[in-house]
Amino acid sequence: MLDVVIIGCGPVGALAANLLGKSGLNTLVIEREADPFPLPRAVHLDHEMMRLFQAAGVIDHVVADMRDTEGHIHIGADHGVIRYMGTVGLPRPFGWSNDYFFYQPELEAHLRGALARYANVQLRLGTAFEALEQDADGVAVRLRSPSGPSVVRARWLIACDGSRSSVRKSLGIALDDLDFEEPWLVVDAEVDGAVRFPALTGLPDGANLQQLSVMMCDPDRPATVVPGRGNHRRWEFMLLPGEDDAAMMRPEKVSELVGPWLERVPHRIVRAATYRFHGLIAEKWQQGRVFLAGDAAHQTPPFFGQGMCHGLRDVANLAWKLALVSDGKVEPELLDSYQAERDPHVRAVIEAAVAAGRYICMLDPAQAAARDVEMRARAEGSAHSTAADLIPAIETGIVASDTPGAGERFIQPWVGAGSTQALLDDVTGGGWRLFAIDAEAAARARQAVEAVTALAIRIVDISEIADGGTLRQWLTERCARFVLVRPDFYVFGTACESVEPLLNGLRGSITEQSARERESVT
Repeated sequence: MLDVVIIGCGPVGALAANLLGKSGLNTLVIEREADPFPLPRAVHLDHEMMRLFQAAGVIDHVVADMRDTEGHIHIGADHGVIRYMGTVGLPRPFGWSNDYFFYQPELEAHLRGALARYANVQLRLGTAFEALEQDADGVAVRLRSPSGPSVVRARWLIACDGSRSSVRKSLGIALDDLDFEEPWLVVDAEVDGAVRFPALTGLPDGANLQQLSVMMCDPDRPATVVPGRGNHRRWEFMLLPGEDDAAMMRPEKVSELVGPWLERVPHRIVRAATYRFHGLIAEKWQQGRVFLAGDAAHQTPPFFGQGMCHGLRDVANLAWKLALVSDGKVEPELLDSYQAERDPHVRAVIEAAVAAGRYICMLDPAQAAARDVEMRARAEGSAHSTAADLIPAIETGIVASDTPGAGERFIQPWVGAGSTQALLDDVTGGGWRLFAIDAEAAARARQAVEAVTALAIRIVDISEIADGGTLRQWLTERCARFVLVRPDFYVFGTACESVEPLLNGLRGSITEQSARERESVT
C-alpha cells in the first residue's frame, strides 16, 4: 500500500510530492492533464515559498526563473499614493526577498522534473480521479486513464485538484463564502520595454514602478499592473456593471484597455480571460484520511498575491506531520492539527484581501475620494509595513502559544562571509531545531532533549553561527535563551531559562508512541 496519493500536480501538488519524496514516503501523484497548462495563472510568491523550495531541494531549479521585485503600491482616485507596501532598502530577515514573480508553466515543469530524483515518487499524467472509498486503514482511489480504469490504495490522500476539486465535491464538503465576488479581466502580455504609467504623486523615495505591483484604485476602472518575470507583464481590469465577459475578452477591447500602458511599446498579448475573484474557505479540510489543500480548500482575491502561497503553506504544514505519523513516531491525532492551524491562518489573510478588495473596487467617485483621504491619514499614523506583515502567527495547534515569539515564522540569516556565505537552513539542516544562545545552554538542551522526547531534534549553538548576531538579537528581543523551530520554519515556542518546560510542552502537543507501538507500526 502507498503512503500518500496526491490528486493534482500543479505547483501545490508538486511541492507536496517533493517534500514527501524527500521524507521517504511512497507517493503517487495523479494529474489529469498530460502536460503543464501552457498559459500563466498564478504569478506571485513570497520569501516563505522560496524557503520551502530551498527545503525541498528544488531552489536551484526555480530561482533563475524568478523576478525579485519590490512590493506593492496602491494608487488613489487622484493618482496619488494611498498605501505603500514596498521593500526598497529594508532588511531581508528570512534570507529571500518579500516578493517574486514567475511564469507558472516554467515553475510547474521545474517542480515536476525534480520528482525524478525520488524512486519512491511516481507521477501519472493523463490520469483522472473518479471516486474514493475510505476505511480504518486507508483510502481506495478509483482512477481512469487512456489504458482504462484502475484502483490504488494509500494510507492518505491529499486533494490538490483546484477550485473545482472533484475530491472535495465527492466528499460533499461545503465552502464558507466570505461574501466577496467581483468579475475581472486578466491580460497577460510579452512586453519589450517599460510599461507607461500616468503621472503619479506621493511616490516614496527609491520606488520604481517597473519593480512594483501597482494597484490603480480608480473608480473609472480599478486595475492592477504586475511585473512578471522576464518580459512577461500582467494587467487585471475590473469589469464594470453590465459589461459582458465575452465582449471584454475580444482582441479590440483588450487592445483598448492595455493601450495607454503600452503606447509605442512593442508587445504581444498572450491571453485574455475573465475570472470571478472569490473569498471562499472549505468548512472541512480533513475528512477521515483525505485532506484538502490549495484552491481545493480555499480561494482568495489576488490583491496581495497570496493565493498559491496559501496552498504551498498547506502542504508544508501537512508533509512533516504525515512523515512523523508514517514513521510511527507519533499518534495519528497529530494530523488533526492541520485545519486547526491552517484555517485561521488562511482566513486572516483572505479577510485582509477581501477588505482591500472592497476599497479597491469602489466605483463611486465621492466614496473613492473619501477613501483616499482616510487611507492617507491612517498611513501617516502607522509604521511602514510590507505584504509579509499580513501573514499572522499560528495561534492554535502545535505551538507553545504562551511563550514569546510562538507561531512566528523564524528568521533565516545569511551565515559566513564572501564566497562561503550560505543561508541558515543550509548550514544547520532542516527538521526540528532547538537553537540555544550559547555553549552552556546548548549542553543543557542536549541533556533535556534526550530525557524528554524521542523526536529527532537538532541542537544548534548560535554562538558558533557567524551571522553577525542576528539570531542572538532575535532571542534577546524575546527575552529567550532557547527557541524551538518546527520543520515548516514556524516557531513552536521559546524558553527564557529552563528548556524542559518547552520540551514537555512539545511532548504534550505531539503525543509520541511508545517504543513497542513504534515497532508494531514499522
